[in-house]
Amino acid sequence: MELKQLNCFIEVTRTGNFTSAAQNLFITQPALSRIIKSLEDELGTPLFIRTRKKMIETDAGRILKKHALIIEKQLNLLNSELDNMLMLKKKNVRIGLPTITNSIFFSQLIASFHQEYPEITFQLEEDGSKRIEEKIVNDLLDFGVVVLSEENETLDRYLFVKEKLKLVVPSSHRLAEKQEVPLHELQNESFIMFNQEFQLRNLIISACREVGFQPIIISETSQLEFIQELVANDIGITLLPESTCLELKNDYKAINVTNPEIEWNLALIWKKDSNLSQVFDEFIRFAKVKLSTADRYHDL
Repeated sequence: MELKQLNCFIEVTRTGNFTSAAQNLFITQPALSRIIKSLEDELGTPLFIRTRKKMIETDAGRILKKHALIIEKQLNLLNSELDNMLMLKKKNVRIGLPTITNSIFFSQLIASFHQEYPEITFQLEEDGSKRIEEKIVNDLLDFGVVVLSEENETLDRYLFVKEKLKLVVPSSHRLAEKQEVPLHELQNESFIMFNQEFQLRNLIISACREVGFQPIIISETSQLEFIQELVANDIGITLLPESTCLELKNDYKAINVTNPEIEWNLALIWKKDSNLSQVFDEFIRFAKVKLSTADRYHDL
């Protein structure tokens, strides 16, 4: 018994006639009839009762169909696993990173993964959290690092950073010598923020509204360096994550914000899919291990 015979037999049971089955199999009807006849001869029993309207399986045909479908399923699983294995040898992984994250850490993460799987290549894109989520949902990116907001049912996530936002002012600012500042004391300050594509902006605005004021935004940008320059020149203030504040120059002051503290949670996200390729599964496993053992991601 050959696989070709079983494939032809299954197709006849699915279509119920030789004409449609032959068309689906891209062979002639006489050729299909010969294949089914050879299978019946080999088994020593008819597999179909031929009527005018359709082919009806005999008892032997029903038994063969049950086992043939199991064989077909196993072959499909085999082909899928082999495809995943081959994909793991050569694959391009697309990752979205927000501007505010530490690129050095992620370059080290990718470099470590690349050492184990040198055939895998990476495409990195910088964007805001909202746009990164949209691109993953629309299959334009495979993974992303985002500031967590509301849970998206179409995405899986792995939280790996929990920080607080700090007030950043130039050394000459009136608040520069304070250890902490209640958020409501900033209601008359000029804010410099990331643009609407960044979840960080929404976190700050929501927190300000909770304590009774709408922040005065005098500038929005997608570039962290531009925000730092504007703050350094005393154009306004900003709020940034703790890890980002550690990288600031000496002419800035980072101050704790209270009442309320504003959380900044960072997560690796990817699209929910029960049939993820092996390379994606392996990257998720690798990233979780690396991220879970990190003593703050910016120190790596």
